[in-house]
Order: sequence, then C-alpha cells, then structure tokens
Amino acid sequence: MQYQSIQKPAQAVYKEKGSKFSAFAYPVSTETEVRIILEKVRKEYPDASHHCYAYILGANGEKWRANDDGEPHHSAGTPILQQIKSKNLKDVLVIVVRYFGGVKLGVSGLINAYKTATALALDEAEICEKTETLTLSITYNYDETTQIMKLIHQHKLTIVQQSFDLFCHATILVGKSEYENIFPIFAKWQKKL
Repeated sequence: MQYQSIQKPAQAVYKEKGSKFSAFAYPVSTETEVRIILEKVRKEYPDASHHCYAYILGANGEKWRANDDGEPHHSAGTPILQQIKSKNLKDVLVIVVRYFGGVKLGVSGLINAYKTATALALDEAEICEKTETLTLSITYNYDETTQIMKLIHQHKLTIVQQSFDLFCHATILVGKSEYENIFPIFAKWQKKL
C-alpha cells in the first residue's frame, strides 16, 4: 500500500498580534521517534509559552495524537492534526512552538494561528510516496554476515536496527506486499539461538 509522507523536516513561522508560531514538520515512523523529537524541540525552545503538536502514524493513520500543551481545549493540537489530515499525510509529526506576544487571540484566533502555521510548514515540506512496511527480526552468526548482507542488498531491503553481540541481530523493513515472499528467505534466521 502506497501513502504520502514528507521527505525531510520542514519549518515555517506565522505571526499574529505579537505572538510567534514556529511550526516544525518531521517525518516519523514510531512513537519513540515522536518522543525524542518532542524532547529535543522542548530543549531548543525552553522559554516558549507552548509546544503544541499532533502526529499521524501508519499507512492507514492508525496511530494519532493531538496535544494542546496548556492552550484552551482543541485550540491547538486539533487544528494541527486537521492540517495533516487535510493534506492526506501519514508518518508526520508537526510541533508548533508559540511565543506569547502579550495580546490574547481568543479560541478562534488560536485555532487560526495553529492551523496557518502548520499549513505553512507542510507547504514547505517535500512530499514523498512511501510503501507500507513490516519489520522482520533475524539473529545470525558472525560468519553468516556476508550472506545476510548480500540477501538484504539483493532484495533492496532496509536495515533499521543492527547489533553485534554474542550473535548478530538485525531488524529489516520489508514492504507489506513483499513480506510473504521475503519471509521464507530469512526464516531460518528467525530462530532463537
């Protein structure tokens, strides 16, 4: 299954009545990535009034969340989420960092500001096509590394995690439509050693 995401991070700034809304869009694929990026942005902008965000994960948008970070209920996270949905994007996180300018915008003003900042950042983003993937975890001996790497390269698979301990471990991304064909190739390495 093909779906749209963004190729790399993008950002934009929107100003309204002295308040500054800096929107940052990131390609993500897990909630762990979301947490890491959120923590990084909060550290980079510790003096901001709010760090509101929303994300949609998975080819079918099965995981999502919107967070107002202290703004009035549904005035920040929901407009961010709606902009991601309106562009039909998945595996995307948008964080809008707000610096309060001294003038209250009201709920409708906040909704407009968060919506606009998000739209501007997503307009800056390079849209890409992604294929729905599943992960395959394998464990193998050191002397099998060349054989494993050859198979991974031959089938154009992506390694997302790899470790070399007593045994070698790798987590590989496989296109969902190819999984049934790829699984038997690596089946013997799926045993627990």
